[in-house]
Amino acid sequence: MSRAFVKEMDDAPPPPLLERPVSIAPNRVTPRGAALIEQAVASLERQLAAGPGEEAMAALRRDLRYWVARHATIRIEPPDPAPRAVAFGARATIRRGGAVSDIAIVGEDEADPPAGQIAWTAPLARALDGAEAGEVVEFEAGGKVEEIEVIAVAAGS
Repeated sequence: MSRAFVKEMDDAPPPPLLERPVSIAPNRVTPRGAALIEQAVASLERQLAAGPGEEAMAALRRDLRYWVARHATIRIEPPDPAPRAVAFGARATIRRGGAVSDIAIVGEDEADPPAGQIAWTAPLARALDGAEAGEVVEFEAGGKVEEIEVIAVAAGS
């Protein structure tokens, strides 16, 4: 391959950034989730005001469009202070495959599964929705059905 051809390829502009997909589900958020969205918008606006390079600016503008759209559709749902069943904003202690774990059912943008924050639209959250302490629900994952026991339900944070 000639060096001239390589040079042309190196000088090609980067492909355009794709927009971040916005969920079609209602934008249910906890008060914490609303604050996180507001913080994201403010942070991106500060970064853009600092005048980053052109490539960084394109990514920041794309991200700001996403967060502004999410902010515009916020539906804040304060958690029930004494939930009887697993629901949006609640915390649940579950036994799954012999392991006990605590999860909180939160908005899509505040979800962090490794930290136990599960989006209300996630299959696990949907399977647990409405279950009370002591109930066992069936959950289909990866082509197999497993039983999940709800040990306790508490108010979320």
